[in-house]
This record gives sequence, structure tokens and C-alpha cells, in this order.
Amino acid sequence: MADYSVITDIGLSLVKVLREALVPELISHPDGVGLASPMDKGDMNLTVYLYDVRENTEVRSNDLIDQGDRMRYPPIPLNLSYLITAHSSSDVLTRAIDEQRIIGRTIQLLHDHAVLKGEDLEGALTDTDGTYRIVKADVPLETMISLFPNQPYKLSAAYQLGPVFLDSTRTKSVSRVKERHLKLQHHESQS
Repeated sequence: MADYSVITDIGLSLVKVLREALVPELISHPDGVGLASPMDKGDMNLTVYLYDVRENTEVRSNDLIDQGDRMRYPPIPLNLSYLITAHSSSDVLTRAIDEQRIIGRTIQLLHDHAVLKGEDLEGALTDTDGTYRIVKADVPLETMISLFPNQPYKLSAAYQLGPVFLDSTRTKSVSRVKERHLKLQHHESQS
């Protein structure tokens, strides 16, 4: 069961994995990696920005879930699209080098660590058996640039995570069959 916080918990799980791989080698402190728009980066060196949420129609189900005296409508499966952007506050001579190292390590990590599960999971997902695929997304450069309105584009990589199942709050009452009456009739065959 995953309520609306599952979207945040997936993002925080992704941040956790990135922090463990990048701090302190490429990023000096854990707060240097976080959930933020690349335009609102603050002191972060790597921002993880959820820019699109879409239904995953390949795994959608119409089956109600039995909960005893109630049936819950099925969860909606979602794919979450993230833009991961490197930021460096170094001087102009080394800024691009730092950002390319950070993005390079990020891509390497997410290629090798293509599933969030178990110890990776945060929030309500902790101690669940959920597994969430991480896939490098081919996003047109124009789309990525559009995520930086009125600012120059920054080195970024796009990823999709999912499916993430967001539970429905809709239920319907059901009554169970408690007793069944059968009436048997014997028909004689004619010969």
C-alpha cells in the first residue's frame, strides 16, 4: 500500500543512492545532493528534479483488491521522469570539468545500480519489497533546454523510474456469501 507520499519517497530514495556514491569524493557534503529544480539549486552540486509524471499503461490493472468486507480500486502505476543536473561553484577554468565529473559518475552509478530496492528505499517504502527500475531516458535537447526558462542550459541527464504504484482511496462495500441454498430436482429419463 502506497499513499500519495510514494512520489516523494522515490525521489528521496534516488537522492540517498546518489549521496552514497558521490559524497565526499565529488561532492563535499550530503546536502550537496537533493530534490530541487535546477533553477533553485541553492548550494547543491547535484539537483534531482521531477519534471514529469505519467501513467504506465503497460502494467495498469482493472482488478479490485480484496480487503475483507471492502474492495479497493486498483492503484495507478506511474513512471516518474527526473532531470539530474550538475552544478559547480568553482572558478570558470574548472567549473565544466567538475560538472562533467559529477554527471559522469552519476550516469555510471545509475547504469550499474539500475534498480531501487531494499536498503535504497526511504520513507514509507522502507522495509517493503518494492523494486523500481531506473532507466536512462532519451529526451530531446529542446525539451531539456525548455526546463531552463530564461537561463542557459546546464549539463543534465534524464532518467525514468517506475513503475511506482499510487494507491486509490476509492473502495466499495461487498457482502460475502454466508449461506447458500440449493434445490436439486431429479428428472426421470424417458426410455
